[in-house]
Amino acid sequence: MAGAASALFLLDIKGRVLIWRDYRGDVPASQAERFFTKLIDKEGDPQSQDPVVYDNGVTYMFIQHNNVYLMAASRQNCNAASLLLFLHRTVDVFKHYFEELEEESLRDNFVVVYELLDEIMDFGFPQFTEAKILSEFIKTDAYRMEVTQRPPMAVTNAVSWRSEGIRYKKNEVFLDVVESVNILVNSNGQIIRSDVVGALKMRTYLSGMPECKLGLNDRVLLEAQGRTAKGKAIDLDDIKFHQCVRLARFENDRTISFIPPDGSFDLMTYRLSTQVKPLVWVEASVERHSRSRVEIMVKARSQYKERSTATNVEIELPVPSDATNPNIRTSMGSASYVPESDALVWKIKSFPGNKEYMLRAEFVLPSITAEDAAPERKAPVRVKFEIPYFSVSGIQVRYLKIIEKSGYQALPWCKFVKTVQGAKMNMDALITTN
Repeated sequence: MAGAASALFLLDIKGRVLIWRDYRGDVPASQAERFFTKLIDKEGDPQSQDPVVYDNGVTYMFIQHNNVYLMAASRQNCNAASLLLFLHRTVDVFKHYFEELEEESLRDNFVVVYELLDEIMDFGFPQFTEAKILSEFIKTDAYRMEVTQRPPMAVTNAVSWRSEGIRYKKNEVFLDVVESVNILVNSNGQIIRSDVVGALKMRTYLSGMPECKLGLNDRVLLEAQGRTAKGKAIDLDDIKFHQCVRLARFENDRTISFIPPDGSFDLMTYRLSTQVKPLVWVEASVERHSRSRVEIMVKARSQYKERSTATNVEIELPVPSDATNPNIRTSMGSASYVPESDALVWKIKSFPGNKEYMLRAEFVLPSITAEDAAPERKAPVRVKFEIPYFSVSGIQVRYLKIIEKSGYQALPWCKFVKTVQGAKMNMDALITTN
C-alpha cells in the first residue's frame, strides 16, 4: 500500500494555519511555516510550477482554491497523485456543505470541518469523499447534529458511493458522450498533433441497487469475441473510470460493469491519439502595404457532412500589436477587434457542413517604428466550436443493460451531446508582403 499522509493543513493566503489535522504524529504544525517559505521561493522560478514541495524529509502536496491552500504533508514515500486527487475531492466536499470554499466559510464552520476531516481520512489514508453520503450523517444544522445518527449503509459496505433504499416511480438512465478534439497544424498545413478527449457522462435515476453493463465498440473485446462492429472499432487505451466500475472484470474480459451512484457522474474518460482532420479549416493570408496598412484575408471552410452543423464557432486571428482603425467585412457572422489580446475574433453562430465563408480586414499601422523594436510575434490562429450529435472518435454504445433484483424495466437514453474542437494553425508561411 502506498504511504499515507501525516497531516492535513488548511492555510490562508498568507500561509497562516486555519485548520490542522494530525493523523500520524510525525509532522508538527510548525512545518506549515517551512512549507510556505519554500512555496514563496518557488514562485520566483517560472520553471517550477509543480504542486509538490520536498524539504528536509517531508513531502508537501498542495492545491490552491480561492484564498485557501489545502496541503497534505507526509514523511513516507506516498502516492502524490492520489493525495492531490484527494485534496480536489476535499474541495468538492467543502463546497457541497458551504456553497463556496473560502477562508471565511472555514472560520464559520470549523466544527463541521473537523468532523469531515475525521471521516474523509483515517490514519492518513483517504476514505469517503462522496459528499452525498457524508451529508447523510454529518449535518450542518445544529438541531440535526444533536440527534444520534446511524451511519448509512454506504459507509459500512463495499458500495460507498450509493445508499440503499433509493426509490423512483420512473427508472431512467441518461448516457451522454461528450468529445473534445485538439489539433495543432503547422504553417504548411500539416497536422503535427491531434488527439480526442472524451467523457461518458451519466445521470441515473434508478431504484434499489442496480447492476449496469455497458458495451462499446472496443476493438480488443470484439476481436476476443470473434465479432465485428457495424462501424469501425476503436482502441481504448488511455482510460480513467469512476470508482464504481469493477476494474478486475474490465481487465479480465473488457466488460464495463458497475453499480452506479445516484444522480450525475462521469462514468469514464478516455483519450485517443488518432489522426483527425480539422473539421473547420482556416486559411489566412496577410499583406502589408508600404508599412502603413495591413490587410488580412481569411477563408473558413467546414469539412464535415451537410447534415451536421457547428455552433458557437470562434476564430481568433493574431494582428500586429500597434494596429489601429480596423475596417472589417465578413460574409457570415460578426467580427471584432480585441486590442487587449492583439487579436481579431470572428464569431459564427451556425456553420453548416460543406460551406465556406470569407473575412477581410484592414488595419492602419504607425508610419514610424523604432529601429530596435522587438520582432513581431508569430501567434497561431485559434479555432473553437461545437458540433451537437457528432462523434469524431467513432465510439459507439452497443448496449446498456440494467439488472435489478426486483426486475423492474428501466429506460436507457443514449446520445452524443457534442464535439468540441480546439485547433491551432500557424500563419508563418501564409504571410505575403507587398
